[in-house]
Amino acid sequence: MRDTVYFLVFDGYADWHAAHALCEIRRPGEWQLKTVGFSMQPALSMGGLRVAPELTLDQLDLKRAALLVVPGGYLWEHGHGEEAVAAARRIHAAGAPVAAVDSGVLVLARAGLLDACRHTGSYPGHIGTHVPGYAGADQFDANVLAVSDGGVITASQLGSVEFAREVIRTLDLYNPSDREHWFRLFKHALPPPWCAGEAATAVAA
Repeated sequence: MRDTVYFLVFDGYADWHAAHALCEIRRPGEWQLKTVGFSMQPALSMGGLRVAPELTLDQLDLKRAALLVVPGGYLWEHGHGEEAVAAARRIHAAGAPVAAVDSGVLVLARAGLLDACRHTGSYPGHIGTHVPGYAGADQFDANVLAVSDGGVITASQLGSVEFAREVIRTLDLYNPSDREHWFRLFKHALPPPWCAGEAATAVAA
């Protein structure tokens, strides 16, 4: 039963990249969300949040894995984190999707997961600069802030809401109509029609 979403934490991870997605994953109460680290030592985010991992990368349960989320961080641009690359490759090979934002996409590129699927990132040329073996440049889509293809979700540093929408779709959270209402609310501050009607009634009263 694939019921566990793993979120990778490490010193300097961008805590806001997946915030919307993580909230929606937890909201229904049907998914386990577990923080995973390179070790069991607490990780300090860019925003100063200290999080203690619940398990390490070598302890991932491939049979229960529903998604691995890799946020951005300066760590990836310095070529570190081979354990994360190996974990992403294992999760994807086991049939579960993997997801990354901003420089986190470098992990997926190093795992060879971006060579044959449509993907995006923070800007054209970023991946190739840091991953010499990257062979998916012709699959890079600079016109979207997030995209899902072939069991891989990627997003720009500016696409946290779009990233969350792709995660919501991948995990089949809510129905299509509610997903669209969710996106319009958080991206464009446009409440669903029924909420707008209630607000108008309250003002009139």
